Amino acid sequence: METMSAEKLVARAVDVLEREAAAVRGLAAQLDDSLVGVVRLLYECRGHVLVTGAGTSHAVAQRLAHLMSCSGTPALCLDAGDALHGGSGAVKEGDVLYVISKGGHSAEVNQLVDIARRRGAVVIAQTEDPESPLARKSDAVYLVHADGDVDPYGMVATGSSLVNCAAGDVLCVLLLELRDYSKESFGDTHPGGAVGKRLALERIDTGRAEA
Repeated sequence: METMSAEKLVARAVDVLEREAAAVRGLAAQLDDSLVGVVRLLYECRGHVLVTGAGTSHAVAQRLAHLMSCSGTPALCLDAGDALHGGSGAVKEGDVLYVISKGGHSAEVNQLVDIARRRGAVVIAQTEDPESPLARKSDAVYLVHADGDVDPYGMVATGSSLVNCAAGDVLCVLLLELRDYSKESFGDTHPGGAVGKRLALERIDTGRAEA
C-alpha cells in the first residue's frame, strides 16, 4: 500500500473494471449458430442438468446451476473431484452433464465425462479450445474465450470467470423465455428472503385489485 498512491490505486481499479467490461462485451461477437444446439439440448433435457468444473470453473458451475434452477431448468452442481469417489452415481441416462473448463484438459473433469457418456448422459462443454480432449468428447461445444490480459498473469481467473458467468447468463435467459417461465413460477421456487416477500406482496396486491 505504501508504494502506490490513492490516485494510482483508484486508477488501477478503474482499469481492471474497464478491461473486464470489455471482455464481457467481446462475448457478443463470439456467439453463432452453434449456440442453438447447446440451448436445444438443455431445453430438451428430461433429467437434471448437472453442471461441473474444476477450480474457479467449479465456482462458475455453482452459480450457473443455481440460476438455471431459478429460471425453470432443474440443475445441480456436481463436484468433479467428489464424482470420482462415488458422486458420479448421480449421473443417469436423460441427464445433461454441462462441463465448464477453460482449456478442456482437466483430468478429473474428463474422467467424469467418460463416466457420464457410458451412463447415457448428454455432454455439453463450455470451453475456449474446440480441439481439447473435453470438446472432442462432448455432444455440443459452447466456445467462450476471454483474452489473457483480462486476468492477472493470464492465469488468475478474475475477468475470464466473469466472461464465463455471462455466457451462462445467456443460456439462463434464453431457456427462461423458451419455457415461458413466469414471475409467478419463480415465486414458487423462491419464497424466501426479500425477493420472496416482495413477490408475495405483489400477489396480495394483484388479488385485491382483481377483487
